Amino acid sequence: MPSAQAPHYSPAVLILIDVINHFEFPDGRKLLRQALPIAPRLVRLKKRAQAAGLSTIYVNDNFGQWRSDVSKLLDYCIRPDAIGKSFVEQIQPHKNDYFVLKPMHSGFYQTPLEILLRYLDASRLVLCGLATNSCIVCTAHDARMREFELYVPSDCSAARTAREHRQAIEHIRLMTNARVGRSGSLRLNEIGEGHASDDHNGI
Repeated sequence: MPSAQAPHYSPAVLILIDVINHFEFPDGRKLLRQALPIAPRLVRLKKRAQAAGLSTIYVNDNFGQWRSDVSKLLDYCIRPDAIGKSFVEQIQPHKNDYFVLKPMHSGFYQTPLEILLRYLDASRLVLCGLATNSCIVCTAHDARMREFELYVPSDCSAARTAREHRQAIEHIRLMTNARVGRSGSLRLNEIGEGHASDDHNGI
C-alpha cells in the first residue's frame, strides 16, 4: 500500500552517491578530509531540495557486505569508533528518502535506480557525493546515456585531493552536458518545475 509520507511523483531528484561511507579503504582518510567540508553544504542542499518538492535518493555501495541492508550499513558507519561518523551523522537518510544499493561505481549499474526514476517520472537529476572522479563520473555518464538532464553542484562532491576533484568536475562539464556550478546558485524550484535556464556554464 503506498505510503502517504513519501512522494511518488518527482520530476527532479537529488541523488546522493556513497555518502553513507565507512572510509575504511586505501586513501579513505584522505577522502574523508576532503569530504568533511562538503557535509554542511549537502545538508543545506537537501533541505532546499525538500522544500522545492524534490525527492532524495541515496545510492550507496554495499562495501562488499552482501548480507547488509541500509540500517546495518548506517549503524556501522555511525558507530562510536567509526572514522567517518561525524560526516555520516550529518547527512544520514530520513524516512521519506529512497535508498538504492549498488555493487560497482555507477549508480545505474545492476541497480533498480533507473526503474525508480521512471516510476517517479523524473527527468532531471541533481548529482552529489563521493568520489567525484570515480562514482560521480561513472553515474554522470550513465545518466547522460539515459538522456536525463543533469546538474552537478561543484561544491557538493569530493575526491581524494582538490586537484582530482577539479579535474573530474571539468570532465563532467565537458563530457556529460551537465550544468555545473556552486550549489548556492542552483535554482531548485525552477528545476523541479522544469523551467531551469539553458545556460550550461552555471546552475
